[in-house]
Amino acid sequence: MKSFSNSKCQSFLFLLLAFFSFSVFNTAQAQQSKKVQDLLKLEEGQYFADRDSAYLDPYYGLKKLIYGNRRFAENKAIRPRQTDADLKNNELGQKPFATIIGCADSRVPNEIIFDQGVGDLFITRTAGQVMAEASYGTIEYATEVLNTRLIVVLGHESCGAVQAAMKLPENPPGHVVTLINAIKPASLYAKENKGTPSETLDLAVRENVRQQVKLLRGLEPVLSRRFDKGEVLIVGAVYNLHSGMVEFLEETVETLAKFSDDKQMTKKSK
Repeated sequence: MKSFSNSKCQSFLFLLLAFFSFSVFNTAQAQQSKKVQDLLKLEEGQYFADRDSAYLDPYYGLKKLIYGNRRFAENKAIRPRQTDADLKNNELGQKPFATIIGCADSRVPNEIIFDQGVGDLFITRTAGQVMAEASYGTIEYATEVLNTRLIVVLGHESCGAVQAAMKLPENPPGHVVTLINAIKPASLYAKENKGTPSETLDLAVRENVRQQVKLLRGLEPVLSRRFDKGEVLIVGAVYNLHSGMVEFLEETVETLAKFSDDKQMTKKSK
C-alpha cells in the first residue's frame, strides 16, 4: 500500500512538472500574436539565430531579438560576446544589427532582456523613449553610417513617464514637462477608452509606442525614404516586467514593406 502511494505521488509530481514546463513554453510562444508568429515564421522551441544573417536581413534580425528574449525570459540566457576578447575585437568598428529606442528605466536593460552581446545593439534611451533632434540624429547615424537596418521602439509595462503624462500635474519640475507634452496624446487616447487604471496605463504605453513608430516612419529626409523603400524596418514592442517577455506589436509588423507587398500581390492574383 505504501509503495502504491509513493507511486501515485511520483506520478502526480511528474504530471505537475510537465504541466508547468508546458505552461512556461506556451507563455513564451503566446507573447507574440499568432499573426506575428506566422509573418516572421517563428519556430517553436527555437532559441538561436545567426548573427551575420541578422545584420544583412532585418527581418531575420527581428527573429534574433525574439529568440534572444525567449532565452532571457525562460532563464536560458547565454550572454554572448561579452568576453575580454569580444571587447578588443570591437576596437576597429561596430556593426550592430538593430537600433533600440528605449526608455531610460533601469529595469529594462536592453542587451540583457534580448540576451545580446557587445556590438550587437545600438541603443538610445530617454524617459518614455521620448525623442528630439539629438535622438533623430543618433538613429540616422546608425542607419546611414553603420548600415543598421532594424529599428525597434521599445516601451515597457508600468512606465513612470507615461504615468506622469496620465496624471498631468500642474507644475512638473524642470524639463519633465517636455516628456509629459510628448506623451500626452497617447494618454488622452487611452483615457477615452475608460478602462481600469491598469488597463488605461497599458493602453497608453502601447499607444505611445505606436505613435513613436509612426513619427519615425514619417521622419524626413532619411528614415521616411528608407522605410518607404523597404530598406529599413521600424517596429514597436512592449516589455513585460513580470514575465520578462517582449511583445512586438502586430500592427507595426504587418505594415512592414515585405508583408504589405505580399498582401498587394495576393489581391492582384484574385
